Amino acid sequence: MDSILEVGHLSVHFGRRHVLQDLSFNVERGTSLAILGPNGAGKTVLFRSLIGATPYDGTVLWAAGTRIGYVPQKLDLERDIPITGLDFLTARTALAHGIRTDVSRVLALVGIPPDVANQPIGVLSGGQFQRLLLAFALVGEPNALLLDEPTAGVDEPGQEQINELVSVLQQNHALTVLFISHELTVVSRYATNVLCLSRGVSCFGPPRTILTPDLLRDMYSTDMHFHVHEHDR
Repeated sequence: MDSILEVGHLSVHFGRRHVLQDLSFNVERGTSLAILGPNGAGKTVLFRSLIGATPYDGTVLWAAGTRIGYVPQKLDLERDIPITGLDFLTARTALAHGIRTDVSRVLALVGIPPDVANQPIGVLSGGQFQRLLLAFALVGEPNALLLDEPTAGVDEPGQEQINELVSVLQQNHALTVLFISHELTVVSRYATNVLCLSRGVSCFGPPRTILTPDLLRDMYSTDMHFHVHEHDR
């Protein structure tokens, strides 16, 4: 398999505070990488480094032709501004670097019907808004998705639907997915590999190798339990 992303000796610091230190890993094309770790471990900082939004030392090499779609954990967007979901996506197409995207097709991909898309974004449910953000990331036809806790603020049934939606999109459109999650069951079910970050230390490997009781206890400083699905990768 060929790599879509190669990270070498990546370090990020803010003043004297070292957030990430000497981090190296590869992501193979078409796979899923889950990033795990306690709050403050640098998971979002890593994503911002990968998209070039945060300065870093080391190397971040995306394969030629990689187009990235990014769903941040928090969006600096007032939900009460008078724009509809359709307006939101149409504005995004103007920034898609010359790639014309059929907004109605993207809405269909994430399961947002036209009547919902024409509502103001402020009246959308948490699950509908997260689907809209996913549609936003799909504008420009990316082949790599970076999802920072994509089910945050969504009820449990909605979380399951969004996780399954991302999996289906990945399979149907040959996407590489990097996602941050605190849900160990989700990571076990959907990730090809796991990158754990904790107190400046990292580990990388398949879920069945990485998600051990001892490693999780060291990472989170408490016992962690999760359910392993029979059809996990």
